[in-house]
Amino acid sequence: MNSTDVTIRRALPRDARGIYDLVLPYAERRILVAKELISYFESVQEFVVAVDQSGESERVVACGALHVMWDDIAEVRTLAVAEDYRGTGLGHQLLEQLIERARDLELKRVFCLTFEVEFFQRHGFDVIEGTPVGMDVYQEMLRSHDDGVAEFLDLARVKPNTLGNARLLLEL
Repeated sequence: MNSTDVTIRRALPRDARGIYDLVLPYAERRILVAKELISYFESVQEFVVAVDQSGESERVVACGALHVMWDDIAEVRTLAVAEDYRGTGLGHQLLEQLIERARDLELKRVFCLTFEVEFFQRHGFDVIEGTPVGMDVYQEMLRSHDDGVAEFLDLARVKPNTLGNARLLLEL
């Protein structure tokens, strides 16, 4: 990898298939939640991507999303780096951009559900127990059809997706 060939930017609709392809091996190993391709098109505006432009066509080599959950909290989702780009710092760069986006949105907290505890702790996240919202917000969030919100709420119907994951929170 030549770092001059990799650009980090907001995702565009044309990146949705690349995000899907990047996440698929992680989803198959149950490290990330499996989603249909349409989900990436519907949420593409939440994503930041690292794109390698050294070949004949662009290749999405890393991605991450920031999903606003309530007026003061968002979740980092789908943070992934292609196997051949791991250890290059792309994951750190993407996470920093997502945290900066949360600050720009004047959010106070960023949540993540992950197996990569140490990685997130290096960015100031702390392991938490339970769901960091009050009962009134919890009741409102129960109305969401988003599986990520269900994971955040720790609902039983998503337990197969979350076994072994740690819950972490960053106070901004």
